[in-house]
Amino acid sequence: MNCKVEKSKISGQIVCPSNKSYTHRAIFLASLAGNNSRVDNVLLSADTIATIETCKKFGAEIEIKNSSIIVKNPIKLGINVPEINTENSGTTIRIASGIASLFSKEIILTGDSSLQKRPMQPLLDALSSIGAQCSSTDGKPPIKIKGKISGGEVTIPGNYSSQFISALLICAPLTENGINLTIEGNLVSKPYLDATIATMRKFGVSVKTLIPYKRYSITPQIYKSTTFTVPIDFSSLALLLSATVLNGEEITIKGDIGNLPQGDEVFIDILEQLGVNVIINDGEIKIKSPQKLTGGRFDLSNSPDLLPPLAILALNSASPIEIVNVKHARLKETDRIAIVSRELIKLGIKIQEKEDGMILESSENLRGAELNSENDHRLFMAFCIAGMYIGNCTVTDPESVKISYPSFVEEMNNLGAKIQT
Repeated sequence: MNCKVEKSKISGQIVCPSNKSYTHRAIFLASLAGNNSRVDNVLLSADTIATIETCKKFGAEIEIKNSSIIVKNPIKLGINVPEINTENSGTTIRIASGIASLFSKEIILTGDSSLQKRPMQPLLDALSSIGAQCSSTDGKPPIKIKGKISGGEVTIPGNYSSQFISALLICAPLTENGINLTIEGNLVSKPYLDATIATMRKFGVSVKTLIPYKRYSITPQIYKSTTFTVPIDFSSLALLLSATVLNGEEITIKGDIGNLPQGDEVFIDILEQLGVNVIINDGEIKIKSPQKLTGGRFDLSNSPDLLPPLAILALNSASPIEIVNVKHARLKETDRIAIVSRELIKLGIKIQEKEDGMILESSENLRGAELNSENDHRLFMAFCIAGMYIGNCTVTDPESVKISYPSFVEEMNNLGAKIQT
C-alpha cells in the first residue's frame, strides 16, 4: 500500500504522542510489581501492545482503561509460558529475554521478519554467563531461553544496543545474588540507559552507578507498586518539529515534557544550532524558523532516532548537514543510514553516505519521487514530511505508523497536509 503526498502547508494545534520507550519500561516494571500498579498516559501502539501481550503471557493480569493500564497481579515466575511473539518490537524482545531468564522452564521468543534480522547474541551471551541456557538462529530471533539465572558478574559490549543493558538491569534485582554489570567499549544511546534507571527508581529499585556508562551494581530487591505517568515522546516530537520547520504556519504542539531523561531532547538544541527559535511555555511548544536553515555537524551517537527528522531538514538548509557517530542506526528496524541516503537522493538532495552517518546538501533541482520507507515507521513519517515540502511524492507502507504514532496521517491531514492513503 502506498500514499500520495502533495505540497502542503500546515497550521493549528497538535498533541504530541506519549513516549514509547518509557511506556515499554513502565509496563514491564508495573507487571513485575503488580498490586494495582498503574501507568498513565501510555502510548497504545503496535510495539507497546506487544509488550502488554508479552507481560500477559508471563502471567501478569493487565487491564487497559483509556490511556492507562492497571496491573492487578504481577508476572508469575513459576508458570509455563507459551511462545511469545513480540512482533516488530526490539525493546519488547530484549527486555522480555532478561525476564525469561528468571524462569526455570524454557521460553521461546520470536518476532516478525524484520525483528528476526536484529542482533541478540550479546545479550544471550551475557545471560548465559550467569546461568541461562540460550540458543538462537545465528544470534537472531527466534531464541530459546531457559533459566534460572542466579546473578553475579556480567560483562557486555556497549556498541550494539543499550536495550541489552536495560534488559540486564531490569532482571537484576530479581536474581538471587544481584548483578554487577560491566559495559565494554563505548556505550551507544546512553540516555536510554538513564531512562531505564529512572523508571526502575520510580518502582522502588535502586541501581548503584560505580562508573557512569561503564559499571553498575544492583542488589536483590523487590519492585514496588506505584503510579507512573509517561511523558511525551521526543522522538515523535522531533518529527512534528521538522514538519513545522519545513511546512508549518503557526503550529502549536501541546504536551507535558516532564522531568525524566530523554536523549532525543537534544533535538531542541539541534534546531537552535540550525537557526530555529524554539519556545517552550506551559505545556506548549512553538517555533520561529528562518527562511533557510544554517546547516552544521551533529553527533547522534546518543539519539539515533533523530536521524530521519534531521536528515529531511537538509531540504531547506543553506549549508550541508553532516550526521556522525550513528553507525548503530543501521541496526534499527531497517538500515536507516542506507535507506535515508538512497531515498532522499531521489528528491535531488546530494548525499555522501558514510559508515557511521552522512553528509546532506540541498540543490536547485528538488523534485517529487516515489519513496520506499521499507515498512519503517520513522522513515515513513519523515518521507511524508519531505513530500509535504516538495510535493508530487509517493511514500510506501503507511500502515507502519501503527508502531509508534498510529494517528500520524490523520492528524497531519487535520492540520492541512495533503496525504492520501
